[in-house]
Amino acid sequence: MRYFNIAGPCSSAKHYMIDAATRLQGVEELIGREQYFVIHAARQSGKTTYLQDLSKKLNAGGKYYALYCSLESAQGVIDPKEGIPAIISCLKDSFSDTDIPQGNKFAQAADLTDYISVLKAELSRFCKLSDKPLVILFDEADCLSEGTLISFLRQLRNGYNSRSLSPFVHSVALVGMRNIRDYKAKIRPDSETLGSASPFNIVTESFTLKNFTKEEIVQLYRQHTDETVQVFEEDAIELVWEQTQGQPWLVNAIAREVIEKILHSDYAKPVTAELVKEAIQSIILNRPTHIDSLLERLKEDRVRKIIEPMILGEEFIPRDSDDFLYTRDLGLIRVVNSVVEPANPIYAEVIIRKLSSDMQEALRNPKYPYQLPRYLKDGCIDMDFLMRDFQKFWQLNSAMWVNMSDYKEAAPHLVMMAFLQRVVNGGGQVIREMASGKGRLDLCLIYENQKYPIELKIRYGNRYIEKGLEQTARYMDLHCCNEGWMVVFDRRKTVKWEDKLYFKKETVDGKTVTVVGA
Repeated sequence: MRYFNIAGPCSSAKHYMIDAATRLQGVEELIGREQYFVIHAARQSGKTTYLQDLSKKLNAGGKYYALYCSLESAQGVIDPKEGIPAIISCLKDSFSDTDIPQGNKFAQAADLTDYISVLKAELSRFCKLSDKPLVILFDEADCLSEGTLISFLRQLRNGYNSRSLSPFVHSVALVGMRNIRDYKAKIRPDSETLGSASPFNIVTESFTLKNFTKEEIVQLYRQHTDETVQVFEEDAIELVWEQTQGQPWLVNAIAREVIEKILHSDYAKPVTAELVKEAIQSIILNRPTHIDSLLERLKEDRVRKIIEPMILGEEFIPRDSDDFLYTRDLGLIRVVNSVVEPANPIYAEVIIRKLSSDMQEALRNPKYPYQLPRYLKDGCIDMDFLMRDFQKFWQLNSAMWVNMSDYKEAAPHLVMMAFLQRVVNGGGQVIREMASGKGRLDLCLIYENQKYPIELKIRYGNRYIEKGLEQTARYMDLHCCNEGWMVVFDRRKTVKWEDKLYFKKETVDGKTVTVVGA
């Protein structure tokens, strides 16, 4: 019986899957035109599955010899004296796994000391002997670094430009998470100049592998239903789409979590929205490898420059900047109606939990009494009591947590969210709504089907209260609430704490907004 795969390439014989070719159009046309091109997409979105299927299809077509070659083992090798031989070794291993004629003889007598031209020479030598054009699909191409990357691309470019004089690779795909423009960013500023004969000029087109559409999620889950009769209820599929935005790994992981872990493969039970919610929480809390590897990127300064303003609701650096495009290519963010937001709600949640994890861990200390029972009154959360407690906590601990945080500008927001998360753990939920240009971060604390809207702002200028009240009132309307809270962080060092900490009740359109100074 097939299953939902969350590790490695997919096989239609073993796994439920959507043909990746439906999410990527035009590649075979470029191969027919002898072009070199890039395919980039976020981690675990189907790139390797697509490449391996494409190589099989091209070989079966009889017009080309297609070689799938992963460069992962050459990762981190900076010196081309070691890096180019490592790439040739990858090619030799890949040839040995195919039925391509003479493939086992590739680079048998290669002079690996001539690292400047040996790759071009050996590929050219093989192509001279081949009776069909050679297509190479380089997976994990973006793992190459600095000198190795430059030499690799230069030799491909030299071979590409001299194909009319000497046979060379018919078509090349460079595949990874990064677009070709970002390969340049991996080269140190003090490295050799690339000059006018840039090795990046060989790329004629750049493709990205799209996420699943909602219809494709339905098709994927229907494969399971057809084989087991287990039904995914409509609201369950809707929730998967809403929470994942079609990210392939997440779509598969949620189904696997429900079917194998929660229901223990009891196919008589339908997959409901409640089970999907439980699966999502499990994935968020357990942080499997896919999530962890993505979150490691948050430590990179170029990613911080994009994520931190999004948390604060501020505008970004130019959206055509390398840092912005890099963060988007990693799959961390997306642009919707000109607004930048987390790629999906699950990533939004794990990003905040990761950035505030140390704070949450510290709050487990018995000396901090900030737990849900402390704030319950007649079955509801006493938000005024909770907010006053937070003011005391912030006054005592703000300097320490701001200094410790890599995201110093967003530290107040992160501390507040850690505080709230600690309060509701096991008994409620915090909904976070991050997006660029809002000038704030919207939160909604939910407990026993009651909603408590909260808006976090940094004090800027003199109209921050007036504008913030209007924004909070609109957010309260969104959740159909008549009471809300606006927390204003005053980062000015010249202002005393007794002036920063205040508690005011304001009325906006008949609604009560409590302004909490911090």
